[in-house]
Amino acid sequence: MNDISQAIPFLGKRNPKAALVALVVIALVSPVVAAMFGNTWVRILNFAMLYILLSIGLNLVVGFAGLLDLGYIAFYAVGAYTWAFLASPHFGLHLPFWIVLPLGAGFAALAGIALGFPTLRLRGDYLAIVTLGFGEIVRIFMNNLTHPVNITNGPQGIDQIDGMSLFGLDLNRGLQITEGFQIKSLFLYYYVFLAFVVLAVILVKRIQVSRIGRAWAAIRDDELAAKAIGINTRNLKLLAFAMGATFGGVSGGLFGAFQGFVSPESFTLMESIAILTMIVFGGMGNLAGVIVGALALSFLPEVLRYIALPVQMAIFGKVFLDPEVLRMLLLSLAMILMMLLKPAGLVPAQSRYSKADLLGDKEIAQ
Repeated sequence: MNDISQAIPFLGKRNPKAALVALVVIALVSPVVAAMFGNTWVRILNFAMLYILLSIGLNLVVGFAGLLDLGYIAFYAVGAYTWAFLASPHFGLHLPFWIVLPLGAGFAALAGIALGFPTLRLRGDYLAIVTLGFGEIVRIFMNNLTHPVNITNGPQGIDQIDGMSLFGLDLNRGLQITEGFQIKSLFLYYYVFLAFVVLAVILVKRIQVSRIGRAWAAIRDDELAAKAIGINTRNLKLLAFAMGATFGGVSGGLFGAFQGFVSPESFTLMESIAILTMIVFGGMGNLAGVIVGALALSFLPEVLRYIALPVQMAIFGKVFLDPEVLRMLLLSLAMILMMLLKPAGLVPAQSRYSKADLLGDKEIAQ
């Protein structure tokens, strides 16, 4: 897990264990610090955790297996709508968390396999176009599945979605410790999301150093050579799509429970591009880079929102660029600057190999 410590500059390289301890402390106290500036920042922190989960899942497909996926947000939608269907008054179902979330992850994995089969022979731009179309098809389906049976409630979306309940604790109601002290719902959701992020990091790290991770790296670097040495590229590419989609489905279910409302507007192409930008900005193929990129591009647009709008009002007397335009501008600038200055990202992957003992003596010395 030492490569996760790279998320902290300087200290991560000099003392990885101390950097890991610092990361744990920062993760635990972040919502308390954010609450000092208002509950809005705690909510932003919660969404940052969801973006980290999504980025980790897409990194499996793009960073590890080298398969460019521009429709990843579709799996997020599948997980969110699965939660909405099975835990809301829409169909009169109120199934528990431990049933709904695995189902959402499973349906998303099936969607990933459905996307993977027709695209097995595609790479590069052609794969990107097909995956982009898949993401838009899912969104359009969610917008129009209202006749003859109202399945998705169209553009109006589905509201009154049940929150998450763990061991009898309803996270939407908070946790009453004493008569004068209560842990708010936003804090509870943050720590639940953080737990999922930690589990995802551990799982993906173990996959990366396994035979599957090495095979994905071989496919990414040279698919023809990977076939020549006996790697079943078809099955492994399908596995990459399915596993990446599973993370998207889990994130979508958590989003539905936290937000209490889902609609097709939350799953546009721009969200897929935003997640891909987070990976490229942080460092494709590196877990620490993915986390840094997701956190940076989750918070910077909100910081700009609070700074740029008052500045525009003070200088021009009106707002020329609304927050969404500023967000897209920031993502575009982040991509351009990374491609020009640091193509490997803020925290680039250190080695294409999984373990230090596979490196030569010279490379270890470096």
